[in-house]
Amino acid sequence: MQITVSTVSLTVDDVAASQRFFTSHLGYVEQAAADGFASLTRDDAAVDIVLLARGIEVLPADQRDQHASGLIVAFTTTGIEDEEKRLRAEGVDITMPLREEPWGERLFQIKDPNGVVIQFVEWVTPSDPA
Repeated sequence: MQITVSTVSLTVDDVAASQRFFTSHLGYVEQAAADGFASLTRDDAAVDIVLLARGIEVLPADQRDQHASGLIVAFTTTGIEDEEKRLRAEGVDITMPLREEPWGERLFQIKDPNGVVIQFVEWVTPSDPA
């Protein structure tokens, strides 16, 4: 097996709202879209995003009414301080401010309009090496 692309599929209440958020603030572009569906991609190593409307019949019956929750879409990036400032200036609610963990992880979180948690991570030399 050879994996050529990674995609995360998120079931949300309002596909259009999440689509606008990912394209306006996170640099995604629409690959395909239909009623209750959007496929988004970027030109870099970011995971592709598929948005499905909750209740959509293409999903198996036991998955249709689930909502994307309890997961974090995490992006490892560079220039994390500038990214947080840019998103804050664009009016995006920073739900977890930028912080640094002792093991060298710098991170902050935002949420899209459907409550999908998006985390940005940058790895640095730990301030307190173990």
